[in-house]
Amino acid sequence: MYDLICIGASWGGLRAVGQVLADLPADIHVPIAIAQHRHPDSPDGGLAQILRGRIERPVLDAEDKMQIEPRRIYVAPPDYHLLVERGSFALSVDERIQFARPSIDVLFQSAADTYGAGVIGIILTGANDDGAHGLARIKEGGGVAVVQDPDGAARRTMPDAAIAATVADAILPLEEIGKFVYGLCVKVAPVREATEA
Repeated sequence: MYDLICIGASWGGLRAVGQVLADLPADIHVPIAIAQHRHPDSPDGGLAQILRGRIERPVLDAEDKMQIEPRRIYVAPPDYHLLVERGSFALSVDERIQFARPSIDVLFQSAADTYGAGVIGIILTGANDDGAHGLARIKEGGGVAVVQDPDGAARRTMPDAAIAATVADAILPLEEIGKFVYGLCVKVAPVREATEA
């Protein structure tokens, strides 16, 4: 049903991303791509390693031309933009967007351009408005736009900007996002109404 879940976060994002991923049951097979703002000198593999200790599915640092596979979580490496191509990723060192590389907008926009209605975009806590235009592109392409409730975010600038940029399908407290996404990804058998004899 869905091809990719994209998550964007900045200030306070490690905790927020970790909780969303931990709340997604293991039977969700949709791959996940994460753009988390980090210092350019952050160690490669640092974020993925932290998440591996909390999540029961493979967490990988995305590499150029890496294939996108079910059940895996892909993390944008520090100081690279992560772009989505059909079936694989690409890395770019193009100029920073909103002073950030990786840029959430770049990830979200490329995912929307590649998979259209097959994308779920999630914007979490952050101190700038990176991701707002990308989430709007996902929504315009028929995908699903989810935003953390700004009132509960460590920094509300990013979710506020996303809400201003598009009509979100859901604005939720952090602890409810995983359940909402699970409901989108798991097909529920239709209930047949009882008929009178």
